[in-house]
Order: sequence, then C-alpha cells, then structure tokens
Amino acid sequence: MLFNELNIIQPILKALKAQGYQEATPIQIQAIPSLLEGSDLLGCAQTGTGKTAAFAIPILQKLAGDRAAQKGQRKIKALIVAPTRELALQISDSFNAYGANLDQRTTVIFGGVPQNPQTRQLQRGVDILVATPGRLLDLIHQGFIDLGNVEQFVLDEADQMLDMGMLQDVKRIIKYIPTKRQTMFFSATMPTEIGALADTILKDPVKIEIRPEFSPIDIIEQEVYFVDKKNKTNLLVDLLKGNPYDSVLVFSRTKHGADRIVKDLNRKGFVSAAIHGNKSQNNRQLALSDFKKRKTRILVATDIAARGLDIEELSHVINYNLPEVPETYIHRIGRTGRAGLGGKAIAFCDTEEKPLLKDIQKLINKTLPEVKVHPYALDKKKRFYSEN
Repeated sequence: MLFNELNIIQPILKALKAQGYQEATPIQIQAIPSLLEGSDLLGCAQTGTGKTAAFAIPILQKLAGDRAAQKGQRKIKALIVAPTRELALQISDSFNAYGANLDQRTTVIFGGVPQNPQTRQLQRGVDILVATPGRLLDLIHQGFIDLGNVEQFVLDEADQMLDMGMLQDVKRIIKYIPTKRQTMFFSATMPTEIGALADTILKDPVKIEIRPEFSPIDIIEQEVYFVDKKNKTNLLVDLLKGNPYDSVLVFSRTKHGADRIVKDLNRKGFVSAAIHGNKSQNNRQLALSDFKKRKTRILVATDIAARGLDIEELSHVINYNLPEVPETYIHRIGRTGRAGLGGKAIAFCDTEEKPLLKDIQKLINKTLPEVKVHPYALDKKKRFYSEN
C-alpha cells in the first residue's frame, strides 16, 4: 500500500517523497489509520520494521491541525520516551524529516552532555519532545519541563528499558502526564512486567504484532571458534587480516573490554572505535557516523550502547564474548540480517563460555558450525573439557 492511500496530509506526503518513501510497511499500514482516529496502540515490533514513521506521521498530522488553530507560546503536546541517546536522536531526526513542511518544533534531550543547550531550546518552546528517562526526570524536577499539556505519549523499546533498569523512571514520568491522552506503546518482546505496565497505561488499545519476514537464524551464516580467552584478540586480528570484511560490529561484554579491544586493534593497524555508556555523546555520535560512512569499518560495542543503533547493510557481527542471556545473541546477530539481507555472525567461545553456547543453541534449535582449523584452536585437553 502506498502512503498516499493512508489519508495522510500533503505536507507530510511531500516530505516522505523527498526521503524516498512511497510504499508503507506492514506496521505503518496497520497503525497509521487507527492512530489518526485517536486510538491507543500496543505494538509488538522490532527495530527496522518502520515503527518510528508509524507513530511519527499520525502525531505530526494531529499537531499540524492543532498548531494552525493556536497562537502564542509552544507547549509540549507530544512526548516520546526512548531508552538510549542514539535511538532518541534517530527518532528526533525522523520527526524533523517527516515534518519538514510543517510548523512544528521538535527537541531531543538526553544525558551525558551539558544540559544548557537543551534547556535553551526548551525555553524557546517545543511541540514534540523526544527524551531518555533520566534527563527528562532531571529537567522536570528543575522546572524546565511541564508535561501538563501532553496529548500524545509514546513509549518506545519498552523491553529494553526493563533490561536497563529504567522502568521505575518511566512510571514516575507517567505521573506527570495527563490521564486523558493518546498512548502508543512499543516493545520487541512482552515480558510479564512490560505486559503489566502496558495494561495500566493503555485504554482499549489496537494491538499490532509484526513478525520479521525473515528470521536472522535462517538467513545469517553462523559459526563458532573455540579459543582461549587470552587468544581472542589474536584470533580477531587474524580474521580481520585474512578477510576483506566490509563492516564489522564486535560485541564486548563490558565497557573496559571494549576499550581494550579497540586499543589492541589500533595498535595492530586496524582503525576501530568503541561505543559504550562511558563515552561522551559526541564521541559516540562521531564513532557511529564514521562507521556508517565506512571511515571506520570496525565498531566495538556493549549490548546497551548498541541498542537502537540504525546500521544498514552490516556485513559481519562478531561475538567476542558470548552473551549471558541467550535471547541477546539473536538481537546481536539480527543486526546483519536487516530487511532480509544476509550476513555472517561469528562467535568466540572459551571454555568458561561453553554453558552459554549450549543455552544459545538450545534457544535457536541449531548447533553452530565449528571452525576447527585456525591458529588459536584449543588444545585437546581443553577441547575435551569444552565438549562436556
């Protein structure tokens, strides 16, 4: 279905066309008409399905009508809460792109940077506010933000907020928003706590579940290398030397580990960058921008920092450390299987990680093919241990 069949106003259609968008995705086809009618929405959908446009377009269209009838100081009418800085910035960019021909002002706020530039924007007046929970609460408490006029509220990537310990902050934020509002709730999965939160804040919602057309497990080439912990960096260097990888996302379990991997790679002549919570926002944005432009072809990230990253056509994911939660493995490797594109996912497994590998293989119902011949293969004694 084309966007011009969804009762979208011309200024937004013109902006969508300028962005190269003509055909709507399944979640947009299902969500936009219901949201334009004012319904609440519960969406179970992953990043990459087009859900940002699914909620941004109806919000922009509703505010376009309101703004035309109003004068004076702008007040926050729409609030979008997202778990990470990167995702908040991407959502803000989408609102600005789709609303390019409208008289609406979008501001994004997040922690990790000085607040003064953000508060100056807020004081000039804002129609749409995109925010991460911590900075939002902080500025509410300081008196810079009043949510008393919010009519549309979006909670995006709710399950990630649960993983990151943000759920209590979200519940505090909701208390500042009028009970009479339109609420849009998005989550890739529905753990018990997330389902309970949805039940408390949604009123007779339209429910939409979008399953990926392609499963990462089916379309991504996967393999595992058994290797001593101390030799993982050597193995990584060996793979990078021997293969013309286009773009590689390396997952580290810790921030310190990510920094160490980058330091070792740069010492070996591989230009790489780390992205994690201890990095400044400017450093994170620069690292991501350079990676997207292929100025840097190796990005080392922790799971939390990588959440919400919009990276298209990623060729390789390397699990330097196996995740402790098996579902995280699927999220990691799915970054190289966007929109049905193939890719390759490589896992490094030391002897202590063998139970984690077993959990992953049980979850995906598949045994990862092992690459047995490589310079840092485990010796026989350790191999016996790892196989039992």
